[in-house]
Amino acid sequence: MAITLTDAAAARVKQFLDQRGKGVGLRLGVRTSGCSGMAYVLEFADEIGDGDVVFEDRGVKVIVDPKSLVYIDGTELDFAKEGLNEGFKFNNPNVKDECGCGESFNV
Repeated sequence: MAITLTDAAAARVKQFLDQRGKGVGLRLGVRTSGCSGMAYVLEFADEIGDGDVVFEDRGVKVIVDPKSLVYIDGTELDFAKEGLNEGFKFNNPNVKDECGCGESFNV
């Protein structure tokens, strides 16, 4: 499987990287948090570490550490604007349950 991006997510990541002026891609991972157990971590990556798994979709590199990959393999990253709110959304086929606030999930 892989990590993929929608056209909207890829465009937004490219825009952020251009504004930032540096970076090799987007780092996606998970950490223990919230009422359901796991939360997504999304940040810009300036380098690719030993052991990182790299996916490239729509011209964007998505870098994932092997421990996180177990939980997010197959995820599609989307970007949406709803009224005044905008942000990335994770379409993760591994999720069995999410908390009510949408901050955490479990598999």
